[in-house]
Amino acid sequence: MSDYKVHKPDAEWRAQLDDMQYRVTRHAATERAFTGKFWDHFEDGTYQCVCCGAPLFDARTKFDAGCGWPSYFEPIRGGIIERVMDHSHGMVRVEVRCQDCGAHLGHVFDDGPAPTGERFCINSAAIDFKPR
Repeated sequence: MSDYKVHKPDAEWRAQLDDMQYRVTRHAATERAFTGKFWDHFEDGTYQCVCCGAPLFDARTKFDAGCGWPSYFEPIRGGIIERVMDHSHGMVRVEVRCQDCGAHLGHVFDDGPAPTGERFCINSAAIDFKPR
């Protein structure tokens, strides 16, 4: 992950993040559905990377996908999201990461609403919220 604009030694990530944030963002873990603090959060504002503060999603693109994780139909314009093929757990998926620090955020699927048809399924542990 040293190709990213923001990089820190593992000890610094461990000190900055709580256990779940660390496991999700630095080791691609997944929090259990319907347990994260933002799965049913619908205030107006911006969702940011918990690791580096980069803006990722506008609340206006959030929707209830019924899956138990925060879901968005598009990231904030400007290309903050990196897409990486994920072949883990016997599946083929598209992982999404913060382009600035490489934090694992979740996955993107092609079953979302218009206008994009995409569903960015994001772990609450990977994001913070900044009210508008």
